[in-house]
Amino acid sequence: MRDGPLRHRVEHVDTDASGVVHFSRYASLVETAALDELERRGAGLDVLGAHGLDLRVRDLRITYRAPARFRDWVLLMPGVEHVGPASIKVAVKLYREDTGPEPVLLATGSLDMAVVNRESGGPACIPEALRAEFKPVP
Repeated sequence: MRDGPLRHRVEHVDTDASGVVHFSRYASLVETAALDELERRGAGLDVLGAHGLDLRVRDLRITYRAPARFRDWVLLMPGVEHVGPASIKVAVKLYREDTGPEPVLLATGSLDMAVVNRESGGPACIPEALRAEFKPVP
């Protein structure tokens, strides 16, 4: 089980021609961090699948603050922000791991996901057995 933030090393494929991480790559990083957070809590995609459930993205938001560059280390810090009867919202902060006293905030994001029946695709309530795993941690 992961303890602390996820770390991602910026690779060439993540960047544009100027060596800066392309804006589109942040969506993938937010998704990776969000799904890892659910997994860390014991309620990841495999567990949801065992209950006949899946996730569908309802809303993805990203606010950019500073650029990341080729070979930077990016820290991904996710946390469950909201749990509804049939939805989960995970917020993610992305920082550049720096040699200074504080990491530099690169972006903030959130991924709002609907819980659906895997077969029908229709909305499905989160089973009580899993709800506790999704509870936001203050």
